Amino acid sequence: MIPFGDLKLQYQAIKIELDQAIQSVLDEGWFILGKNVSAFETEFAAYCDAAFAVGVGNGTDALQLALMACGVGPGDEVITSPLSATFTALAISAAGAIPTFIDIDADTYNIDPRKLEDAIGPRTKAIMPVHLYGQPAAMEPILSAARKHDLLVIEDAAQAHGTSYKGHRTGTLGDVGCFSFYPSKNLGAFGDGGMVITNNPEIAEKLRMLRNGGQKTRYDHQLIGVNSRLDELQAAILRVKLRYLEKWNHRRQHIAALYTALLGDSEVDPPVEIPDATHVYHLYVVRCKERDELQKHLAERGVQTAIHYPTPIHLQGAYRWLNLRRGSFPVAERCAEQVLSLPVYPELTDAKVRQIAAHVMGWHH
Repeated sequence: MIPFGDLKLQYQAIKIELDQAIQSVLDEGWFILGKNVSAFETEFAAYCDAAFAVGVGNGTDALQLALMACGVGPGDEVITSPLSATFTALAISAAGAIPTFIDIDADTYNIDPRKLEDAIGPRTKAIMPVHLYGQPAAMEPILSAARKHDLLVIEDAAQAHGTSYKGHRTGTLGDVGCFSFYPSKNLGAFGDGGMVITNNPEIAEKLRMLRNGGQKTRYDHQLIGVNSRLDELQAAILRVKLRYLEKWNHRRQHIAALYTALLGDSEVDPPVEIPDATHVYHLYVVRCKERDELQKHLAERGVQTAIHYPTPIHLQGAYRWLNLRRGSFPVAERCAEQVLSLPVYPELTDAKVRQIAAHVMGWHH
C-alpha cells in the first residue's frame, strides 16, 4: 500500500523539535494570540517578502477576512475559478459578496485571464485568482485587468506556500494573499490555521481587528468582526516547520520531475509548468480521459490517489441559485472529469515514485 499522504513520517522526522515547541507552549500556559503567533507572523511575512502577516483560524477565514478588510461586501461580485475547493467561493459568500466564475486554462487549471474582460461588470469589486495545485496563476494579465478597472486582487494561495511568479512570492502580487495551514498543505499545522499577508498597513490593522471580534483593544469593539485566531500551539508547530519548507518544496519538485520523466510515453498528460514561475507541487495532477478506470487500476495495485476536484463549484448544490448549468465553463468541467492526483509528499521515496509510475505505464485503456 502506497498512501496518498503520510503525515506521521513528517512528524517522526522532526519529532524532537516539534515536541519541544509544543511543550514550551504548555509550560508557558498562554494559548491565544501570544508570542508564538506574533513571532510566526513576523517569520512568515519575511519568508514571503511581505510587510505584514496576520494569523487567523483557517484558510477560508483568511479569504473572508481579507475581503472584508478590503471593503468587499453585500452586492459586490468577486471573479474567481470554478475549479477549486468550494471553500474559495464559500469565503466570498461569507463576506456577503457573490462569486462570479470564469473558465480556466486547460494546461495550468488556473483562471484564463483572456476571459476576464467579458466577466467584469458594474458590480465587480475584486478578482480572486487561485494558485491551484501549487502553481501561480498568470498574474501579470490579471493585475493589468485589475488596474484598468480599479479592482482589488485577493490571491487564494492556500496551495502555494513558497511559490513565486516573475521573481515575486505569490501572495504579495495583489492587495492581499491568503494561506491555509491545513495539515496536508506544504506547510501544514496539526489542525486548522490560516494567514493573510499584505503590504498595506491599513488592511493589516483592519485584519487584526476583524479576526478578534472587531476589537481595537480589549472590550473596545470598533468593527463587526469574527472570532478567528491562529492559536499558540499551531503557531509554535508552524514556526518549526517553516524552517523546513524550502527543503520540502525542493523534494516535491524532484518527485514531480521524476514522475514527468517516467510518464513520458504513458496515456496520461502530466502537469504543465508556466515560464517565469515556480511550481511547488502541493499536488501532482495528471489528466486522463478514462480517469476512473485508471484510479481503479492503481487502487487494485495498492496506490492511493485522489481527485481535486470532481465537481466544479458552479455545479455544487450550494450554488444552484446562480443558475449556471453544465456547459457554462466547459474547460473546467472537462478537467474535473479527467484530473487525478498522484501521491507527492517529501517523504515519498524515489523507489515508490518509480513503482507508481510503472503501474501507470502498465495501464492501457
